[in-house]
Amino acid sequence: MKLPESMMKYKKMSKRQRWQEIRTTIWYTPGIYILLSICLALLTLYLDLGFDLSKYVNARFNSQAQLTRMLVSTLIGGILTLSAFTFNSLLVVLTTFSGQFSPRMLLNFVADKKTQHVLGIFNGSFIYVLLVFLFISNNNNEQYFAVPITTVFLAFFTAVTFIYFINHVTTWMQVHNITYNMKNISKKIITFSLLKEIEPYRITEDMKMDDKEYPKDGHVIVSKESGYIQLVDFSKLIELTKKDNLIVRFEYGVGQHVLAGAPLLTYWKEKDTAINELKYLNTLEIGHKQTEIQDLEFGVNKLSEIAIKALGNNDPKTAANTVHQMSELLQTIAKLTRFSPFLVDEEKNIRVILKEEDFEFYLYRGFGYIRHYADENWIIITDIITALTTMAQSMDEQFHDDLWNFAVQTAKGIAKHEIYHLDRKYLLHQLSNLATATNRENEYRKIEQEYLMET
Repeated sequence: MKLPESMMKYKKMSKRQRWQEIRTTIWYTPGIYILLSICLALLTLYLDLGFDLSKYVNARFNSQAQLTRMLVSTLIGGILTLSAFTFNSLLVVLTTFSGQFSPRMLLNFVADKKTQHVLGIFNGSFIYVLLVFLFISNNNNEQYFAVPITTVFLAFFTAVTFIYFINHVTTWMQVHNITYNMKNISKKIITFSLLKEIEPYRITEDMKMDDKEYPKDGHVIVSKESGYIQLVDFSKLIELTKKDNLIVRFEYGVGQHVLAGAPLLTYWKEKDTAINELKYLNTLEIGHKQTEIQDLEFGVNKLSEIAIKALGNNDPKTAANTVHQMSELLQTIAKLTRFSPFLVDEEKNIRVILKEEDFEFYLYRGFGYIRHYADENWIIITDIITALTTMAQSMDEQFHDDLWNFAVQTAKGIAKHEIYHLDRKYLLHQLSNLATATNRENEYRKIEQEYLMET
């Protein structure tokens, strides 16, 4: 029997990619709750019909079949009504997130454990009362205890859950919570990707290889399909390169889009022996969309999109809050990686050469788009420079050049426009603080003079 295409895609994925996709779907946790509710229905029906639990409890707690059936049928409608309100609220939230913030945030809300547990509770409760309703007879000689007690408890529990869900939605939709949650999710993924998958193999020495050092007779492995590079099994890749005694260079980075037939990997080997190129291609996952599993840039882009949307909606406080969260995310990236493109094996032999990306790249991806869409919003530009100052005060000196250069480019771009006196005053003040933190006081004076000349 052939599985539908929607199910076949999970079969083609790696174990980690499959788990990530399943976790972000809306049916995973509710499906578990439905299975548990079926088991609970079978248990309570067995206790009342098979074990005859009503004989062992006080008669005042027992319920006749007709009364039990009426109770269950009434609560079916009540639970279904609460479920309808919950799903309606969920759709409103998803629409709001997509329109006002970023469509990429939908997965974050759907994958949130609290959201999935709420949906699971409502679906599971409805399935339970529906199942027990089918097996309750109209024979007044039958007495029930487990079924009515469990049904009432579930009705009470779903009512409390509905209140909890409304509180969860209103809390989640608050701007500072949105940006904070987005940042934390990205930090967790970045921490896992860097510390456990890439950093153990990065070379520790400050080493660079010029293109001239690569042999000219490199062999090219082309991509078999078009899509985004979603995942790379670096440990398996290094194991293969060590076994075949060769060096592999990535022509595209994780998160980039590649076309079928485009050069994906280039490798050099010492001996003229046959290499199974398919094994190397199998260490890469290529799909139709970007994922955040190993793509550090994707997490940065999601935060910048929130700031851009806020600027378009005339919401400067949201944009400013996002700038602050972005600075913390960039600080995390700078602390966790050495930005070396070279991965080595246990003997410290270079085996994999990644697409080189430095801190300046992530700095531009994080603040570059915000700076562009801020245009002449001097307050947001000043907030960006303030964030750069706090980063410079808390980060290693090796990143000071990138921070200062980005701020200088931003300031010079503003100098070409007409700017109010107080906007110029506060912006120069923050730039002065950054100059002090990065030991660039002399360069700051030149920029200050340019501002005075412009005005």
